[in-house]
Amino acid sequence: MTSKTPSTKAKKSPKSSKSRRPKGATAAAPAKILLLGSGELGKEFVISAKRLGCRVIAVDRYADAPAMQVADGHEVIDMLDGAALARCVRRHRPDFIVPEIEAIRTSELLKLEQAGHSVVPSAFAAHMTMNRDAIRDLAAKELGLRTARYAYAASAQELADAVLSKGGTGLPCVVKPTMSSSGKGQSVVRTKADIAKAWRYAIDNMRGDRKVVIVEEFIDFDYEITLLTIKERAARGGGVKFVEPIGHRQERGDYQESWMPCPMKPATKRAAERMAAAVVERLAGKDGAGIFGVEFFVKGSEVIFSELSPRPHDTGMVTLRSQDLSEFDLHLRAILGLPIPEIRYHGPTASAVVLATQESDLPPRYSGVDAACAMPSVEVRLFGKPTTRPFRRMGVVLAHGATAGAARTTATAAAACIRVH
Repeated sequence: MTSKTPSTKAKKSPKSSKSRRPKGATAAAPAKILLLGSGELGKEFVISAKRLGCRVIAVDRYADAPAMQVADGHEVIDMLDGAALARCVRRHRPDFIVPEIEAIRTSELLKLEQAGHSVVPSAFAAHMTMNRDAIRDLAAKELGLRTARYAYAASAQELADAVLSKGGTGLPCVVKPTMSSSGKGQSVVRTKADIAKAWRYAIDNMRGDRKVVIVEEFIDFDYEITLLTIKERAARGGGVKFVEPIGHRQERGDYQESWMPCPMKPATKRAAERMAAAVVERLAGKDGAGIFGVEFFVKGSEVIFSELSPRPHDTGMVTLRSQDLSEFDLHLRAILGLPIPEIRYHGPTASAVVLATQESDLPPRYSGVDAACAMPSVEVRLFGKPTTRPFRRMGVVLAHGATAGAARTTATAAAACIRVH
């Protein structure tokens, strides 16, 4: 059963709607944070923020979202409505506006930042990563990073041309909406007959209002990683730091398990760090700060840029157990301008997701939690989402092991014990 945080009552707007701290300033906790998006990543971020005395207003398009259950107050608005977003900011006058999802009217964030509000890690970063086409063009064309060959399509016919024409991606290939989350709308196209189905699946599962898809060559990679990259405040030197690479496995374009350590050759790791630093520094600019989840494919010694999120990453939930400062702690420290010392790691660790199997508007119930918790080193975290749908991520299991492989075995076995009803 989920608990509901009382609604935040609207107050009279003060004469100035700007943040109480100047843009790019180093903040001393407590601070007031407006969190845009209130899923499981937002919930863990709120918990980290509350430990440092911050006040958090959690915002999402539906009530009783996970982060709302632990925040000081909440708002339910359509974040693609720029006017509603601006009114929300004027009501609360936060020190920091922290986007947690892509589906936000980022043009409004650019206006808010220009007016003096501090958007994390920057409004430019949120704007460029809202749509896969913008960030892919920046990485491939402006920064010259190695990416999969790709093209865009605004109709089923354009998609077919992008796949089958001379110089196209060819078959197999991967089709994704330019804006979505958790792998929604993503599919692998293996035959000509799959192209029209992939178009419809992508459009039916897109977020936002741009009916455009990206099609990529299929890369038969050896493994894929998330490189969590931290951009510090200018007052702290403005440099970047890295968490050790996180290995992960996906299905339907969505993360299923992640683990640390993920062994990489030193030269390959350095190549990934150089690429991550280049794109993060471009997106954050001089004053921006926060954590970025940068995804790469690795094939032999070649590192291929895949995607980027300017916020904590779902695969990074493993950091809740793998180290002393989780990705949420690191994100908060970077935002507030607090020191980030050398991270201490706790040995091989893995995470595995708990998924719903059916759609229901009723509050979910769980079985098998006792069996999972009885396993050594296992920690279960259920997110408190109020409804279910097939493949919706409802929780995560964390586990340690003598090796990363052993930790993965334990985490997946524990997750398999839990059923969502």
